Amino acid sequence: MCCNSKRRFLLLYATQKGQAKAIAEEIWQQAGAHGLEADMHCISEMDKYNLETEKDPVVIVISTTGTGDPPDTARKFVKKIQDTTLPPDHFAHLQYGLLGLGDSEYMFFCNGGKTVDRRLQELGAQHFYDTGLADDCVGLELVVDPWIDGLWLALKEALPLQKEKEGMDNVVNAVTSSPSPAPRVVHELNLNSEVQNLKLGDEGARSSDVLSQKPDDINSMAPARNTEPSLINSIPPVSQSALNIPALPPEYIEVQFQGTHGENPHLSSLISEETTFEVPVTKAVQLTREDAIKTALLLELDISDTVFNFQPGDAFCVICPNNANEVEELLHILGLSEKGDDFVCVKVKQGTKKKGASRPQHIPERSTLKFILTWCLEIRAVPKKAFLRALVECTSDAGEKRRLQELCSRQGASDYMRFIRESNVCFLDLLHAFPSCKPSLNLLIEHLPKLQARSYSVSSSNLYQPGKLCFVFNIVEFPACPARPISRKGVCTGWLAELAAPLLHPNKNTLDTKGESFSTEKISIFPRQNNTFHLPADPSVPFMMVGPGTGISPFIGFLQHRQKLREQHTDWQFGETWLFFGCRHQDRDYLFKQLRCFLENGTLTHLKVCFSRDSSTAEVAPPKYVQDVIRLYAKEVARVLLEEKGYFYVCGDKKHMADGVSDAVVDILSMETEADRLEAMKILAMLREEKRYLQDVWS
Repeated sequence: MCCNSKRRFLLLYATQKGQAKAIAEEIWQQAGAHGLEADMHCISEMDKYNLETEKDPVVIVISTTGTGDPPDTARKFVKKIQDTTLPPDHFAHLQYGLLGLGDSEYMFFCNGGKTVDRRLQELGAQHFYDTGLADDCVGLELVVDPWIDGLWLALKEALPLQKEKEGMDNVVNAVTSSPSPAPRVVHELNLNSEVQNLKLGDEGARSSDVLSQKPDDINSMAPARNTEPSLINSIPPVSQSALNIPALPPEYIEVQFQGTHGENPHLSSLISEETTFEVPVTKAVQLTREDAIKTALLLELDISDTVFNFQPGDAFCVICPNNANEVEELLHILGLSEKGDDFVCVKVKQGTKKKGASRPQHIPERSTLKFILTWCLEIRAVPKKAFLRALVECTSDAGEKRRLQELCSRQGASDYMRFIRESNVCFLDLLHAFPSCKPSLNLLIEHLPKLQARSYSVSSSNLYQPGKLCFVFNIVEFPACPARPISRKGVCTGWLAELAAPLLHPNKNTLDTKGESFSTEKISIFPRQNNTFHLPADPSVPFMMVGPGTGISPFIGFLQHRQKLREQHTDWQFGETWLFFGCRHQDRDYLFKQLRCFLENGTLTHLKVCFSRDSSTAEVAPPKYVQDVIRLYAKEVARVLLEEKGYFYVCGDKKHMADGVSDAVVDILSMETEADRLEAMKILAMLREEKRYLQDVWS
């Protein structure tokens, strides 16, 4: 607990990938400049705080993971407050402000924060500051920065009120048997992703000016200007503005080189809670023609020697490395080419000012430098503003230093969005763009996030192919742009494509004695079970599947499984099955033409396909997209969902497909039930609640 003369508030964070923690640390860091002390804890550390007896204001920063779940670190907390035996005034003494993090590309936006916020309200807690919901789809900072700016004034107003309320509580019995509640001040914010709509008082805005660039210094630091802004070039008004830039994050990591003797940790040690399996890649098939816009591959893994269990509809994660050439390039730029195979010891820097500093869990205490850059750090991550701020101090050229200051400043927010976030600029791109920037190794470890394992849907059935696990993916391509002079492939899909190359293009070295191609390559995987995206437990229940492009992947597993069940249980009754599939061109990227086999043997009852880029000579143009096809079968959709209590599955891209499918279903429900659109939306919400309208979507 904090015990100095500064006024205290409790600061809790619940994080999955580190963003909520980083934002909480920024709040903690800024608090001192406002005469406040943040008592900061991870929300899982329930032995270090007690909301039941908390008298000071509480600030909560919480992210969302999975399909709208609170992060893993918040599970015990959420379970505790959702205890139905708690009285409605359990937290009546509590004042709090909550900042939720989410991504509007996913259906349950900020649901982790909303869940906690709603439950605290139900238990009598009161807002001293309006809830903020930050959207990673457009940039968290568009809401986070002004939310933090306004927080200080709200806290200063809440703290005297809290003391006043305590005083009133102490004398209330002597005054009246039915006291009036203490006045509650809520510092209001109209928080959304449009900066111009943010309502901030001048005092609150000024309170966040941690560091300002003096106007007198601007001309001496500004580089020669072009008329068009870019990653390395700015124009007025940004180029002529005094800048509000964040405070410099304190360094907290120390790296010691220890020679070349030792052994790197096993990859399984990078995964904290899951069992990993190292399995061989036994088969690769290119599902698209060479002239298709995207290249789709199917890989088969041999899991026969493992205890890896899955159901059709489950997903699994692949532990992947960064691109080897990019790692070597990074070592070269950092001047560490000769040190890549040296072992390093990573420790917390003695005397650091960072509260609760610890070695990041994804960084081994001892390993080679190349191991850390290859397997531990996401070197392709879009740099956050705190990282840019730290890079300013490592940059010797005055013009480059000024531009980095602009990009991390409030005045340069739109430039940051346009030239870094939307352009998908990574750390390596920044080092090329700002050649005088020479960061230390400890800075990379402090600011680059964990290299996340990549998730893929299972595209097979263990009944149909025992001991095998298949999955399908497009090779992700990032084309060259002004901020990135070379094109790149996705970190994981590019690596998998390289592993698959010997199987796709065999030569005499990759053929076995039977003339069949084989591979000795292995990949590390771990399960990620999906609790809901499975076949109906009752096989007689009908279901519909919508999966354009690689969204068809889990439905291949569904159909394989259903085919085997039909063969093994001839006395069972099976419901009808529908599949809506779409792609650009019938002859280039129709991924599974063998769908006809499922249709012919009765596993699949109805197959409806569309091709968005194929031309047609028909008098009435055929539908282009799956949502258009679904509308043609409105009565059947309504019958399956409403009369027969069937299931509806959607897999694929959210923004360009899944939202369109949801709209189509709402329109169908409205038309077929003769209800208005709002009522139809309620019906769809009910179907989601009953787990009969299920989505597995990505952005």
